Amino acid sequence: MCQQLSFHPRAVLWCALWLIASSIPAFAAPQRIVSTAPSFTETLFAIGAGDRIVGVSTYCHFPAAVDALPRIGSYLQPNIEAIARLRPDLVLVHSDLPAAIAQLNGLGIKTLALRNTSLEDTMQSIRSIGEATGLAKAGVALEQSIRAKLSAIEKRSAGKPARTLMFVVGRTPARLDGMIAVGRGSYLNELIRIAGGRNVLFDSPVTYPKISLEAVLRLAPDVIVDMGDMAATTGVTETHRQSVVNLWATQPSVKAVASNKVFAVAADIFVVPGPRVVEAAEAFAAMLK
Repeated sequence: MCQQLSFHPRAVLWCALWLIASSIPAFAAPQRIVSTAPSFTETLFAIGAGDRIVGVSTYCHFPAAVDALPRIGSYLQPNIEAIARLRPDLVLVHSDLPAAIAQLNGLGIKTLALRNTSLEDTMQSIRSIGEATGLAKAGVALEQSIRAKLSAIEKRSAGKPARTLMFVVGRTPARLDGMIAVGRGSYLNELIRIAGGRNVLFDSPVTYPKISLEAVLRLAPDVIVDMGDMAATTGVTETHRQSVVNLWATQPSVKAVASNKVFAVAADIFVVPGPRVVEAAEAFAAMLK
């Protein structure tokens, strides 16, 4: 095309600009990605973008490759300066942090705002991360795989009486007070249902309501899952887990205690709404038997 132009200065300039523009791809996939949450990190690895991650959150533990990556704070308090030093071309951040998003955008850093409260949020996040990284097909494939596996778990439990389950996510260490449990709005509530159970707090208007020991006695859950003082998930010993079971054993009037259905857990699969939600649903299904 340029050979048809005369060598007028303006023509030469136009030709040079055209050649430059035509060599730039319509979409340049980000190559330096910072993830501010474990669920985003696990999704990036699951769709094949793990080698592009240059920074992760304090609580990212999986897969093992994240151990060698720089930390940029928690998903609720990302360190903007630490992120900027990594020169990312994309930062995955929770949509509930408008101030952090504005700061990053103000520095000229592209962000992708995501939500992970409900199970459908998780599915949408997987699709969005795939699209933003130029791996849309991989994102869709991962989403479809997760949906299919969850559907299979749900079908296995169909027709069986739904046993009730209470999931404690917060508690005063070594005491059965100050408890916070899973309510209706959490993706965990959906996973419990898929596994064939019924969350005892399924009708709570609060996503993670506070609950007293008296309320536990009244609600009489068939199963109690407690990670209340093990939320960090790393470095938890079997002795610690057993101490949680022993703590509940002091309350034999609680239905789940009487039935030996108290499970002390310390695993990221229960607190990371990402690709491993299938593992959490399978674990719930086993506990509900």
